[in-house]
Amino acid sequence: MPSLTFTGIGSGLQISEIVEAIVGAEKAPFISRANKQQASYTTDISAVGALKSALVSVSESIAALADADNYQLRTAKGADSFVSLSSSQDAQVGSYSVQVDALAQAHKIMSAAIDGEEAVGEGTLTIAVNGESFAVEVSSTDTLSQIRDAINDSVDNDLVIATIVTDDDGQHLIMTSKTTGLENAITTTVTDTGDSNDTDNLGLSRLAYDVSDPDPLNHITNLAEVTAALDAQITIDGTLVVTSSTNVFENVIDGVDITAKKTHDVDDDISQISFSENNANIQSGIADFVKSYNELKKLSDQLGSSSSAGGGALSGDSLLRGVMNKLRQQLSESFDAGNGSTLSLSQLGVESDQYGVLTLDTKILNEYIDSDVDGLQQFFVGTDAAEGFAASIETLLNFYTDDIDGVIQNRIDSRTAQLDRLDDAYLAFNARMESLEARLYAQYNAMDLIVAQLNSTSSYLMAQLDNMPGVVRQYRK
Repeated sequence: MPSLTFTGIGSGLQISEIVEAIVGAEKAPFISRANKQQASYTTDISAVGALKSALVSVSESIAALADADNYQLRTAKGADSFVSLSSSQDAQVGSYSVQVDALAQAHKIMSAAIDGEEAVGEGTLTIAVNGESFAVEVSSTDTLSQIRDAINDSVDNDLVIATIVTDDDGQHLIMTSKTTGLENAITTTVTDTGDSNDTDNLGLSRLAYDVSDPDPLNHITNLAEVTAALDAQITIDGTLVVTSSTNVFENVIDGVDITAKKTHDVDDDISQISFSENNANIQSGIADFVKSYNELKKLSDQLGSSSSAGGGALSGDSLLRGVMNKLRQQLSESFDAGNGSTLSLSQLGVESDQYGVLTLDTKILNEYIDSDVDGLQQFFVGTDAAEGFAASIETLLNFYTDDIDGVIQNRIDSRTAQLDRLDDAYLAFNARMESLEARLYAQYNAMDLIVAQLNSTSSYLMAQLDNMPGVVRQYRK
């Protein structure tokens, strides 16, 4: 539209109103059609998005039942201040007594007092633990603090932690093994270049400690042992003695890990532990599936409803009808339960009423769990050759709900692309309408200017005629 126009001066016409009416008449059908399409696409995206969310909930509710590790679990009892327990489905049902005789300890050794400003001695200090070792080079001016730093900063040191404790006599270098147990005792050997004697307890050899030789006469103990390396030990059922380099006894009873926390004193009651079968998660898993399916069914009824007053967002839609029909078919299928038998949901107490709503009879389910939990597991999980019920439901629903190739996601992507094209069409249409409006204003303004010029010419001619001699103006009385 021109930035400044004077319309209707010559002709007296309401040009703005005329142009707006013409442009409005052009816009109305397109805008009405575009709004309907936009509402349709947006509603469809929202509806199938809600359907996808409900289907994902059903898939997630059944996922645990598709995992064999979630069957025939064990409940461990008896954990106390002395022991903690963990168990897998490999644990056998039974009871045991456990006495903690000793906790694992990390080896700790300490040097004699050395002045903090004193150079310890020149040479190489080698530290070994359980067959692994690393070495640090010690200069003729290094103090105990510098040796500590060299030990801790060594990139090869995964074995010990070095610290310094200062008392009234001076500084003591303390080395502690990073791991507990007898096999992780510390050995230190030196190459003392200061006095060429590696064991005399002078110079760098003051940091030598080696008791690995079976003959005690060959032991080097220039460092003092603060804490002995020690394995943890427990006694099971009063007779079976078990040791571990850590306080964790893994699989010492089939499928059971025992962690020792505190030793039993003479007057302490021995820990009593027990393991029982726990299949409660099966009932809760099926109950979750029934609940999520019923929520999906309710949503499906709303989306697919039809009546004279108006239907749901997916009324008559093949997507909704297809997924619900396939899901209902899966609910009634029988699957292999082992030993040549098959099983269906209805045999486990899951029934559908006349409206398609599921219910769970826990009494029937628990009776089946007690009688044949192996068959129940195979029904849900399946075998290497064939999927079970839970796995088949996951496969079916993933076909619809996959975030990349799922049927619903493809439809959402298609509708989103249609909305984008509609936006592009709207922008192009607006440009055309602006062009039409500008053209109409130009045409009407040009017409108005011609009319104004004609009126001016007419007035001039009438004035000239009035002034001509012999012309008598007639007046009406």
